[in-house]
Amino acid sequence: MKQPIRVAVTGAAGQIGYSLLFRLVSGEAFGPDQPVILHALEIPPALEALRGVVMELEDCAYPLLHDIVATDDPVVAFRDVNWAVLVGGKPRGKGMERADVIKDNAPIFVTQGQAINEGAADDVRVLVVANPCNTNALIAMHSAPDVPQNRWMAMTRLDQNRAASVIAHKAGVPVTAVTNLAIWGNHSPTMFPDFEHARINGQPALDVIPDRGWWDGDFMTTVQQRGKAVINARGKSSAASAANAAINHLQTLRTPTPAGDWISAGIRSDGNPYGVPEGLVYSFPLRVNGDGGIEMVVGLDVSDYARGKLQATADELLDEREAISELLK
Repeated sequence: MKQPIRVAVTGAAGQIGYSLLFRLVSGEAFGPDQPVILHALEIPPALEALRGVVMELEDCAYPLLHDIVATDDPVVAFRDVNWAVLVGGKPRGKGMERADVIKDNAPIFVTQGQAINEGAADDVRVLVVANPCNTNALIAMHSAPDVPQNRWMAMTRLDQNRAASVIAHKAGVPVTAVTNLAIWGNHSPTMFPDFEHARINGQPALDVIPDRGWWDGDFMTTVQQRGKAVINARGKSSAASAANAAINHLQTLRTPTPAGDWISAGIRSDGNPYGVPEGLVYSFPLRVNGDGGIEMVVGLDVSDYARGKLQATADELLDEREAISELLK
């Protein structure tokens, strides 16, 4: 059997964490032969709840779960970890603007970035789930100067999954028939789910569903506003679907991306060919190569319509970066 990897999860007793941890150590995320030592981080008021989660994990008797480190200390939580999944953050409260949420989360991700920088394994990779995940990833990455910037990702897989589901339902096909579906930009209502390059059973999606009004209207609105719709219906934010997207993200990094297809995640924009300002954590179409590395899909023909969408979500990320500019000096 392989040597165990160490995987840190923040906000481990929260809604997403509770939906995530059991699947994370079952073999679903990292493979059926990969043992895991779980590092579970929580804030002090949630430690008792975390103790209950740890008991449940123990009671599941997962063969691949070799140990659990439960703590409220980021230094302990990130020591020697190979993967960090940053789920915990301060949620948006009633009457709060997005800029307020960013500023409230900034100290959390500064501290976590510093702890990752000081104590994580040399091969550490980081997935930021907590919203606003693009800018939280930027803050943590900036606070960890010794960790290569290509190791940091913000999760837009939930948006990709949502978009694929909407398309599949409209076309009357299994969700597996939908490919080449990229999410551009911010994990927010400004994101662009790129239907212009999407394919259904190998055919252009716009040919299979030739109703451009639906694409520009109901499709875009449904995908961009799905998180709000879940909150309105359930009274709570997306938890199981967010955890599932994190699992999907980790799964796709284990094997090369199928030929001609791509996935989506937020990475640092650096010399990209699509005109996205350098330094933003921005979601692009990506491919996983043979050694597990990630490369941007280049050469896509981006229409004027799409370029407007890419610019709008970039502008929002620029505003978010400006809100925490003092931290990036």
